[in-house]
Amino acid sequence: MDWDKLRIFHAVADAGSLTHAGDALHLSQSAVSRQIRALEETLGVTLFHRHARGLILTEQGELVFDATSAMSKKLETTEARLRDSEDEVFGELKVTTSVGFGSLWLSPRMGRLYDRYPDLKIDLMLEERVLDLPMREADVAIRMKEPSQADLVRRRLMDVNMRFYATQPYLDKFGVPEDFEELRKHRIVSQNLTSQQVTASLNWIRPILAGDHLSHLTVNNYFGVLQAVLYGVGVGLLPSYVTVDFPQLVRVLPDEQSHQVPVYLAYPEELRHSKKVAIFRDFVLEEIKADKKLSQI
Repeated sequence: MDWDKLRIFHAVADAGSLTHAGDALHLSQSAVSRQIRALEETLGVTLFHRHARGLILTEQGELVFDATSAMSKKLETTEARLRDSEDEVFGELKVTTSVGFGSLWLSPRMGRLYDRYPDLKIDLMLEERVLDLPMREADVAIRMKEPSQADLVRRRLMDVNMRFYATQPYLDKFGVPEDFEELRKHRIVSQNLTSQQVTASLNWIRPILAGDHLSHLTVNNYFGVLQAVLYGVGVGLLPSYVTVDFPQLVRVLPDEQSHQVPVYLAYPEELRHSKKVAIFRDFVLEEIKADKKLSQI
């Protein structure tokens, strides 16, 4: 199969339109259409169902698109590795992590990475869904559990505990709980009990919330929990890494905490020698080391 025709087919399948694909490829609609017809004649199959609202892949077209998508991802990886030089770092690096860790810990520190490498482009994707690294949905992941996918290089970064925190003005107004019984008299702020990737904290707090307590505010990410705590809404269940950047938080029930939650950095085996990945990994490790000097997290 002719790669030029496959490249044009991939653009059409991705765009769902001859016109949009032509704009992306800087080709006329008629030129794109000719290439698609030629590919269909070569393969002896129909690749698209054509209708007034655009193009839809046939079953055979889906098979070809799966193949061209895999080829495209491999070429992107090869291009990125070729552009990683010994003397300079540039280009895009796709990083994924949870909303809480990404917004509360990683994002505020990114300026120090850009100070060193101003031409680096980071696409930071914050979501609880586990992205597929081997399929290059992301280049690097920081996850709150050990990755289960094969063919990944992984590094344990640190361990995090879930703890209770409040502000001093809140404690001055409502009192300092000395045990779980007294804690039930306070409003608890936590992640939603159906949230993903917070198993350790949920298993720990579920029995506490099972009893009678004043009220409970749930938020679907830790950034929202933190904001509520900082504004005196209640006693919040938060990861221990937040104390470095928010020293105004006061730990409540200091003898109580969840089991350790391991934090891992992972990336595909094929990016083992990528300079961008190495620089990002080393940057994260340096930041964690610096944090440990300020506070035990």
